[in-house]
Amino acid sequence: MIDARIQAGDFEPGRQLQRLEELGAGAIASMTIVLRAAADVREVQIDHYPALARNVLARIAAEAETRFGLSGIILIHRHGLLAPGDRIALAAATSADPKAALDGCAFLSESLGKTAPFWRKDVKEDGSAVWR
Repeated sequence: MIDARIQAGDFEPGRQLQRLEELGAGAIASMTIVLRAAADVREVQIDHYPALARNVLARIAAEAETRFGLSGIILIHRHGLLAPGDRIALAAATSADPKAALDGCAFLSESLGKTAPFWRKDVKEDGSAVWR
């Protein structure tokens, strides 16, 4: 099972992990990424090109599944206006082998940060903005 998606709304990490538990594979590894607070950043706008981003997330998940022998993957990335402290992404993997679940989860989160096509605009307290 692969569930790789992009969404505006928040997600419940516990519910997502429960979905992987129901597969009965044994080991589940996950990483929830929370938007860090910066001293002068009020909010962050996450933007993306939907078709490209969906394809990249699907490709990352498929590669993880094959490379690590995973039986379940949930990969979620949010878009839209977020505040420091909001959840921005979730990478979770399940396998009968605990090391494979951990390594797969690490691969998912690292690949999400390095290759997924998302753009970030930091909106500062004074109203100015910077794209990163």
